[in-house]
Amino acid sequence: MKRVVAIVGPTATGKTELSLHLARAFGGEIVNADSRQVYRHMDIGTAKPTPEEQAQAPHHLIDIVDPDQDFSLALYQELARRAIKDIQGRGKLPFLVGGTGQYIWAVLEGWQAPRVPPNPALRAQLEERARLQGAESLHRELSILDPEAARRIDPRNLRRVIRALEVCYETGRRFSEQRLKEPPPYNVLIIGLTGDRKELYWRIDDRVERMVAEGFVEEVRRLLEMGYSLDLPSMSSHGYREMGRYILGQLSLDEAVQRVKFITHRYVRQQYAWFRLDDLRISWLDIKEDVRTQAEAMVREWLERRLFDKTSAHDVP
Repeated sequence: MKRVVAIVGPTATGKTELSLHLARAFGGEIVNADSRQVYRHMDIGTAKPTPEEQAQAPHHLIDIVDPDQDFSLALYQELARRAIKDIQGRGKLPFLVGGTGQYIWAVLEGWQAPRVPPNPALRAQLEERARLQGAESLHRELSILDPEAARRIDPRNLRRVIRALEVCYETGRRFSEQRLKEPPPYNVLIIGLTGDRKELYWRIDDRVERMVAEGFVEEVRRLLEMGYSLDLPSMSSHGYREMGRYILGQLSLDEAVQRVKFITHRYVRQQYAWFRLDDLRISWLDIKEDVRTQAEAMVREWLERRLFDKTSAHDVP
């Protein structure tokens, strides 16, 4: 059984910092599990590890596609498995790190996509409806057809909403009921970082302010000058459209910043739907405590023992 350590939890809990510490301590390599850090030129707004941080440990699946290139969950899953296999093959310990629940569980649970081929005509109809009525209208329909899928899919992720509706229409069954699983042969230790909700919101607000000070507006301006549209799926990353609207004169900077903070607060609530505090597979650490010391001791004990009880891959349903 190949070993994998996953570091999960909502945004702004310090996953990057902890992953760097543990990778240095255990000679590990980091596999990105953030759906926005795969895009080139999108650094500040995605809280991507800096070049200095990336130099502290090998990183995988960062800066692998341009913002206007298609990138799917299935492709991520394939690339992540390949990276993990490569790291394990060289005798290193892979750390799967990020806050995108779909990416984490797709890898650890071995999701198999529903075998429903794309229906271009149907997709075109749904895209036209979204253009005329708003993407929210499609998400409301999904909430009726498949409440579980709607709860897990960000309403702004039009591509995933359309795919879920497509599967529902084509099969007459809920999208959420058709996710098959074939768990990979991993022994998994899942470390979760969490904290008081008010503390998380304060951290988020502070991070957004620092992003603006570090050049977030200029980053979005460069993307627009490079020809990347605010309508691209990649631009649904928190803050990019809001900063774009500020650049276009549709919002004041204060309005844009406040909207980014609010959107990110809401995203935290969505992340806890993926990483539940009562999920016994996840060993939760409170960010108010010394998570470095606790996590290091946890990994060391896990590596030294031969029985993996609740952290076994067989317990990742």
